[in-house]
Amino acid sequence: MALRFRVSLKGIKGFTRLYELKPGMTLYEFHKVLRDDLDFPRDEQILFKALGAGDVVVARYGIFDLGSGTVDKITLQDTVNKKITSFVYYYDVTDRKSVIITYEGTVEDVPGKKYPALVETKGPNPVDFENGYVAYEDLPDDQKHLPGDSSWDKDMKDEGEGADSLGAKVPDDAEDLNSRDDDEDDEDDDDDDDDRPSDNGKDYFDGSEDLSF
Repeated sequence: MALRFRVSLKGIKGFTRLYELKPGMTLYEFHKVLRDDLDFPRDEQILFKALGAGDVVVARYGIFDLGSGTVDKITLQDTVNKKITSFVYYYDVTDRKSVIITYEGTVEDVPGKKYPALVETKGPNPVDFENGYVAYEDLPDDQKHLPGDSSWDKDMKDEGEGADSLGAKVPDDAEDLNSRDDDEDDEDDDDDDDDRPSDNGKDYFDGSEDLSF
């Protein structure tokens, strides 16, 4: 038997990780799995705030005993036995950075499968969301436009005809610049015509004159 735990970010649909873990794994071992998979810092204090029915806090597990035991002594099966339904896992207690860990039940072991197993992944690591990344599904409905959608095309038109096919804003004087380039090309053509020898047969050798002395 394996236990399923889903990792998510509060209010964000564009991130999730689903793990299958052995019941005897300690919270500290789980912490190391999350730290390595999600690039969490290695030198910060951690805390598992355990929630029961109705999201009531029932225990707190840290490196030091906070009254409920330490993370290296409490197993995942212990938390299931205590009816813990989820955790707020602080991977950086100082800056109060956290993810939500939700218990989703048990699954049968798969012969030859290695545990811990990451069975579902979605979105980049939490640090990308900290830096301002916004997943498509987390956008407001009025901003969920894809190229080719009528609403997307309308937004491009609303920005003015000065938007190119990729939505990039084109300078208002772009047309004038193009016209100026065309005029310069015409002037260059005129200059080339001025440099050409005349065709009156006197200014250049066309192969018909005898050049022998």
